Amino acid sequence: MQFGIFTVSDITRDPTTGTTPSEAKRIQDVVRIAKKAEEVGLDVFALGEHHNPPFFSSSPTTTLAYIAAQTTTLQLSTATTLITTNDPVKIAEDYAMLQHLADGRVDLTLGRGNTGPVYPWFGYDIRDGLSLAIEHYDLLRRLWRETNVNWTGKHRTPLTGYTSTPAPLDGVAPFVWHGSIRTPQIAEQAAYYGDGFFHNNIFWNKEHTQQMVELYRRRFEHHGHGAKEEAIVGLGGQVFMAETEAEAKRRFRPYFDEAPVYGHGPSLEDFTAQTPLTVGTPEQVIEKTLSFRDYAGDYQRQLFLIDHAGLPVEMVLDQLEMLGREVVPVLRAEFDRLRAPGVPDAPTHASLVAARDAAEAAPADPAVRDDVDTAAAIAPNRA
Repeated sequence: MQFGIFTVSDITRDPTTGTTPSEAKRIQDVVRIAKKAEEVGLDVFALGEHHNPPFFSSSPTTTLAYIAAQTTTLQLSTATTLITTNDPVKIAEDYAMLQHLADGRVDLTLGRGNTGPVYPWFGYDIRDGLSLAIEHYDLLRRLWRETNVNWTGKHRTPLTGYTSTPAPLDGVAPFVWHGSIRTPQIAEQAAYYGDGFFHNNIFWNKEHTQQMVELYRRRFEHHGHGAKEEAIVGLGGQVFMAETEAEAKRRFRPYFDEAPVYGHGPSLEDFTAQTPLTVGTPEQVIEKTLSFRDYAGDYQRQLFLIDHAGLPVEMVLDQLEMLGREVVPVLRAEFDRLRAPGVPDAPTHASLVAARDAAEAAPADPAVRDDVDTAAAIAPNRA
């Protein structure tokens, strides 16, 4: 199982000091945070994409490439890549290039984006968000898998004999997670293609998360990618830790109360009771995170949000120390111990290349060949 952190790249005033970091400082701080994540033994760093204040991350691939050059083991991902307002031709180019520069340590999470004013900045309408997500991903898959693409759709100009460059590293596209909080059609899209489904459950109760994950698992099995227990699932989470629960709440409460998203809303106590947010000791974080398995089943990736709401970078780095040294080793051992036989690991570039090579080396079986040909034919023709 993979453990890591994600950032939404917000630039938020620290309510305890009244200071707001500059864009330059926040960008450099996020690089420090990513490098620290690798140092303390985490597996994944994921960076969001936004094109409006108060966020800085308008070009995740640029930042991730810079981080890739300063790390050696960290898997680099997104949280999320906007499949709607980005041109899939540009996504194909940018992430294949990043894949080469990072020696394969790249995957991405696709999302629609829920900020209405952003859509027209890129020539789109948020009312077409779902249609854009479906059509753009269909094209992205083809760009990564075909040398010459002939394509016609509703939302962009046609392509004739187009070749995306560079081609994916080793001829294997980056693994794709589809991120959604509340849209069943995105869970269906992930299941249809046999991709991963990432449910960023940081604002939702466990019943909602269970419903979305179970829908994806059932449809993954329905589309013939394996048993539903073999589906690839990722979850979000939020934590803030200290030696005692009282100390953790005392230190985190000012940030929670004024956070841009949930500030001036539910109390810290109500929010922690109703969502995955854990504010307490490392032991409490371990206990609550292990409980995610009770309603999501065995899953492959757990990402935590720890750098938002104006938290100063030194405090975030201290949180990373506790997460990497005290929490993740226990979670890793316990999730591995509890995992049912046959549940796969999260895909990596190496595992995808190995699976491709094994499939190509397998003896020709007409029945299997027919299944593969059918699966390959479905996706490009999907509306």
